[in-house]
Amino acid sequence: MKEMIKNAGILLAITVIAGLVLGLVYETTKDTIAAREEADKKAAYKEVFADARDFEPIENEIMSTEYRQELDDAGYKAVSIDEVVKAIGAEGSVLGYVYTVTTSEGYGGDITLTVGINNSKVVGGISILTINETAGLGMNAEKVLKPQFAGKQVDSFKYTKTGSTADNEIDAISGATITTNAFTNAVNCCLKYYEDHR
Repeated sequence: MKEMIKNAGILLAITVIAGLVLGLVYETTKDTIAAREEADKKAAYKEVFADARDFEPIENEIMSTEYRQELDDAGYKAVSIDEVVKAIGAEGSVLGYVYTVTTSEGYGGDITLTVGINNSKVVGGISILTINETAGLGMNAEKVLKPQFAGKQVDSFKYTKTGSTADNEIDAISGATITTNAFTNAVNCCLKYYEDHR
């Protein structure tokens, strides 16, 4: 019994010390991590809206309960608009908007993108913030899917496995149609949000 109490005491001490060390590490690194995440977001904004001088967050509610239901009804249950920022030009005018969007339809889990859409409803591009797809397949999204959206002015995109023949068609990644579908739905959700809220 004494041995069990002694071992339990040792385990408790180790647990307390480990918890304190983890807490200390978190406290000392959280500001650095937050600053890095913010810098990554701003770099992603700039990637999809190169002409913008600055980016201003939209302060109003991004996703009301009613609008969430509207997106669900439109087939975007697995997609959420996380953030919307205005892209501000050199003269202070609004050039368009950048949307941070997350889809849970990826093969490897959530995919988070930024999507830039200008005032003429042209997709300026997309930037990948987080992705965890299969190496050699879904992870090819950076080089295969990403360039196909830029510069297109369409109401919505669809993907094809037989080669795109129109602006609204995206060539699917071979062997990774789940990833292709996730990207297409995420960008289409942003286009719908733009149309509904501009």
